[in-house]
Amino acid sequence: MAQSPYCYDHPRPAVTADIITVTREPRPRVLLIRRKHPPFAGSWALPGGFVDQDEPLEAAARRELREETGLEVGELTQMRTFGDPGRDPRGWTVSIAFVTFVDPTSVKPQAGDDAAEAAWHPLDSLPPLAFDHDKVLACARQWLASR
Repeated sequence: MAQSPYCYDHPRPAVTADIITVTREPRPRVLLIRRKHPPFAGSWALPGGFVDQDEPLEAAARRELREETGLEVGELTQMRTFGDPGRDPRGWTVSIAFVTFVDPTSVKPQAGDDAAEAAWHPLDSLPPLAFDHDKVLACARQWLASR
C-alpha cells in the first residue's frame, strides 16, 4: 500500500480487539486465557491482541481468538470501545470488545500463541484480570442483562 500523503501532529493509539466468548448456559461462563508474556504474564485476560495494519476489526478479533484458543466462532457483535489512559502499560491502546456466544459442549479451547492456558470461568465469579478486563467484563455483564 502506498504511503499516505497525510501527516498528523497528534499521537495515534494502538488498536486492539478483545473477544468475550460467553457460553449458552443458565450460569454463563466466559473464556479467558492465562497470558504467557509480559505485561501481566501469568494473569488471566480476555483473548485478544493488536489489529494488524489494513486488517478489518472483525477479522482481527477472529484471528486473535483462533490463535490464542483455537476457536472458530459464528457471529461476533461489537459491544463497546475502551480507551481510558493507563489501560495498557505498553502505551495508549484503544480496544474494541466483541461478544460471541458458544455451546460449551461443542467447543474445546486450547491455548496457543500468546496464551499459556485457556479456560472457562463463571461470568459472575472471575479471577483477578489483566489490563482493564474487569471493567470490560462488568460492561459485558450489563450488556448481556439488557438483552
